[in-house]
Amino acid sequence: MSLNDPQWGNRGNDGGGKRPNQGPPDLEELWRDFNRRLSGMFDKKGGGNGGNGGGERPPMQFNPRFLGGGISLLVALVLVVWMASGFYIVDASQRGLVLQFGKFKEATESGLRWRLPYPIQSHELVNISGVRTIEIGYRGSEKNKVLKEALMLTDDENIINIQFAVQYILKDPVEYIFNNRHPDDAVMQVAETAIREIVGKSKMDFVLYEGREQIAVSASKLMQDILDRYKTGILISKVTMQNAQPPEQVQAAFDDAVKAGQDRERQKNEGQAYANDVIPKARGTSARLLQEADGYKQRLIATAEGDASRFRQINTEYAKAPEVTRSRMYLETMQQIYSSTSKVMVDAKGQGNLLYLPLDKLMQASGAIVASPAGVGSSSEMPAQVRLPPAISNETPPQVVDKNEARSRDALRSREREAR
Repeated sequence: MSLNDPQWGNRGNDGGGKRPNQGPPDLEELWRDFNRRLSGMFDKKGGGNGGNGGGERPPMQFNPRFLGGGISLLVALVLVVWMASGFYIVDASQRGLVLQFGKFKEATESGLRWRLPYPIQSHELVNISGVRTIEIGYRGSEKNKVLKEALMLTDDENIINIQFAVQYILKDPVEYIFNNRHPDDAVMQVAETAIREIVGKSKMDFVLYEGREQIAVSASKLMQDILDRYKTGILISKVTMQNAQPPEQVQAAFDDAVKAGQDRERQKNEGQAYANDVIPKARGTSARLLQEADGYKQRLIATAEGDASRFRQINTEYAKAPEVTRSRMYLETMQQIYSSTSKVMVDAKGQGNLLYLPLDKLMQASGAIVASPAGVGSSSEMPAQVRLPPAISNETPPQVVDKNEARSRDALRSREREAR
C-alpha cells in the first residue's frame, strides 16, 4: 500500500472491486498518516497523488476510531519511557541516595538500581572514597596568599602568617547531604577556627619551628570533634602545614632576631662544651692529687712506724750486744752510702796515697756470687777477703770481712725489707 493513498483504511473499492486486507502498518507509517489527517481536519491540502497523475488530492476524512488508537499507543510509549527513567547506575566509589517527594528514603549500594520515576522519587550520587582538599590561607600555590585567612595572633602577641591544607573524606553520605546546607564551607570555617584557637594558645617560636607537627595533630583532632558535633558525616584524614612565617613587613627584623637567638644558643653550646671539657679534667686532677696525698700520707706513716719498730728492735739488740750492733750499724751505713757511687777515693792513713776502690766491679762480682751456687765458678772472680775502707771515726779500725759473712748480712737485710 502506498503511503500517499488517501483511501487507506476506508475499505473502499478501486474500480468496483474490494482491496485485499494487507494488515496494520508499522508505527512510523501510522505516525505520518496521523499527521496528514490532522492537517485535513484544519482544511489543509496535502501533496500530489502519484496515482492519478498529479491531480488534486481529495480531502482526508477524520476517523475518530483510528485517532483513539494512536493516542493510546503514544500514551503507552510515554509511560514506558517514563518508567525506564527510574533506572540509574551507582559506581563502586559512590553511594546512591533515594528521595521520595524530596525526603530521604534509602541508601543504595553500587550496581544497577531502579526507583520510581520523577517526580515521585529521585536520587543523588555521592562519592565517598574520593579525598577532598580545602586550602586555608592560600589558593593553588603558596604565593597566592589570602591574608584574611592566613594572619593569626599568637599567645605572646605576635602576628604570623600560616598556610595549611585539610584533606577529608565522607564517612556518612546521608549526614553530609541532609544535615548541613554547605558542608564543604563548614569544613573550611571549622578548620580556620580550630587553627586560630591552637595558635592563640601557643608562643611564636613554638608555632614557627618545633611545634608544627604538634599543631597539625591538635588541629586535626579539634576539627574532627567540631564536625562530629555538627553531624556533617565528614572524616578529617590529614592536616598539612604548608608554611608558617612572620608577615613580610617585619621579615627583616625577625631574621635579625632569629640570628641573634642562634648566636646566643651557639655561644651557650660552646660554653657548655668548654665546661664539659674542663670540669671533668679538674675533677680528675683533684681526685688524683687527693689519692697521691693519701698515698704519701700512708707511706710516711708506714715508714715512720717501720723506722720506730726497727729502732726498738735495734735498741733491744744493742742492749744485748753493743759492740756487735754498733759494728753492724756502721757497716750498713757504709753500704748505704757507697751503694750510690761507683768510684771511691780513700786517703790511706800515714801514706799520702789515694786508694781506688772500684765499687761497681765489686758489686757486680758480689751479685754474681749470690746468684750462682755456693763454691761454683766464683773462687777465681772474687778474692777470698775484701778490705773495706776505714771508719770515718778514728776510733774504729779497719776490719776484714769474710765473703760468707757478707752474704749472710745481705740475706738478713733482704728478709728485713720483706718484713717491712
